[in-house]
Amino acid sequence: MRPWKTRSRSTILNHGPYLTVENHTVELPDGRVISEWPWVITPDYVNVVAVTERDEFLCFRQVKYGVEGASLVPVGGYIEPDEEPLDAAKRELLEETGYEAPDWIDLGSYRVCRNRGFAMAQFYLAREARSVTEPDADDLEEQELLRLSRSGVEAALEAAEFKVLPWATVVALALHHTRERGPDASKE
Repeated sequence: MRPWKTRSRSTILNHGPYLTVENHTVELPDGRVISEWPWVITPDYVNVVAVTERDEFLCFRQVKYGVEGASLVPVGGYIEPDEEPLDAAKRELLEETGYEAPDWIDLGSYRVCRNRGFAMAQFYLAREARSVTEPDADDLEEQELLRLSRSGVEAALEAAEFKVLPWATVVALALHHTRERGPDASKE
């Protein structure tokens, strides 16, 4: 299979560091050209499912502007320019929760939208997390840090309480990874 080719691009909206919209001219593998293909650029980000030394899953109850009602939310945030994704994940965990973790599992990097761009999401599982300081988050939203059991997280996932697809995805991947590897996986 051959990839599409970008023949040209122009910026049609530049709204600071959080949103740019471009118009691309793309060439399909069969030679056809599409002259107006919208492409959205948003910052890459991390989401982290953190599991404490007591096997509690850390997440937030929070309200987001684009989500109806309260949602459960994993740790997460934007990757700073020139920052490695794992460093961003560790920084976000510490800032948002006051926790650090010695054991990190990369759960993958995923494009948020298959045909229109948007960000790359990098997912992590942080194990054996422990509190080391008070949180120092600069989030705009009010949030409540929760410590849920595995069964509580599974029930919340099944009830669609993680209301944004990347959040539900990282939680499902973390649950799958911990189920497949078993409770002694961190001792390998």
